[in-house]
Amino acid sequence: MTDDAHPEADRVEGAPHPRDTAEVFGQEAAEAAFLSAFASGRMHHGWLLTGARGVGKATLAWRIARFLLTNEQPGDQGGLFGAPPPPESLDVAPDHPVARRLAALSEPRFFLLRRAWDDDRKRLKTQITVDEVRRLKSFFQLSAADGGQRVAIVDAADEMNVSAANALLKLLEEPPAGVTFLLVSHQPARLLPTIRSRCRELRLAPLGPADMEAALSQAGTEAVDPAALAALSGGSVGEAIRLVNLDGLQLYARLVDLAASLPRLDRQKMLALAEAAAARGAEERFDLLLTLFDLFLARLARAGVQGAPSPEAAAGEAETLARLSPDAFAARAWADLAQTLGARARQGKAVNLDPAALVIDMVLKMDETAARITAPA
Repeated sequence: MTDDAHPEADRVEGAPHPRDTAEVFGQEAAEAAFLSAFASGRMHHGWLLTGARGVGKATLAWRIARFLLTNEQPGDQGGLFGAPPPPESLDVAPDHPVARRLAALSEPRFFLLRRAWDDDRKRLKTQITVDEVRRLKSFFQLSAADGGQRVAIVDAADEMNVSAANALLKLLEEPPAGVTFLLVSHQPARLLPTIRSRCRELRLAPLGPADMEAALSQAGTEAVDPAALAALSGGSVGEAIRLVNLDGLQLYARLVDLAASLPRLDRQKMLALAEAAAARGAEERFDLLLTLFDLFLARLARAGVQGAPSPEAAAGEAETLARLSPDAFAARAWADLAQTLGARARQGKAVNLDPAALVIDMVLKMDETAARITAPA
């Protein structure tokens, strides 16, 4: 059972937990690939669900877990009338006993491996430790007598320390009978190559505007501009929820509006943006603003090579990008500035530099670059 007094390491703030999310949007190809493997009767014991953070990997893992614990493998079926036709979807009725037990984290054939709560420091651990993997191994030993399918979700596999990763590798190399491992990974390159080689990959794609709107609606979040949210979030529902909760679309619109004045910098708008970043209790918004700076510079760099992106993420964005990044020379200048400002931002946060001063410094550097690009030849 989950302890309501402790935060859950695998929950996005402001959104339902993936186990409480019925449907995953925009990932039909991944679902179809899994169903095809299941129907073949020769399904792999290890699955690596990859893709950007927030595109539905954990939601799909829970859908697969519910499905596996309520459906027998085709190779295991028989009887007088033979096997029924293979399932066409991963859907499981929400009132199914297994679905109810999974929602309550009380299903005896399921194990969730994630960062644990540190009672001594009163916070979530920063890594999945080997002790948690040992608990997983003990679970397999205790549940073996029950028979039937068993499922373990690892969320996120990237968060395992070296000892935990090696312990999990041993389980993947010699998997217990009837067990399916579902590893959620935001950065699979960080995993041991031997772990990756023991799993079949399901790569999830970024969500487009229509799927983004549907996913946000399911999460109870209103998408005022799903196209802009899809563009700024990189197709990540989790990031889109953060944008909505922190007024990210309005913040990005202010940044675009400020950039429209370059290289004749509107200092009043610059100071207003800096003050918003430095407001009391605005730490999360400041972090988001730094992300939006980096994103805007990346869109500037791409515009010089590919043209302004469509659709716009803010009113007037396309015109501003086209003017400030008209060619490959400009694109290179903005790409170089993005690297420089990214390093400045990381250093500034590390030494607790005043947020307002950091924002002003970044805007002034942008103004200098815009002046150099737009200067007459």
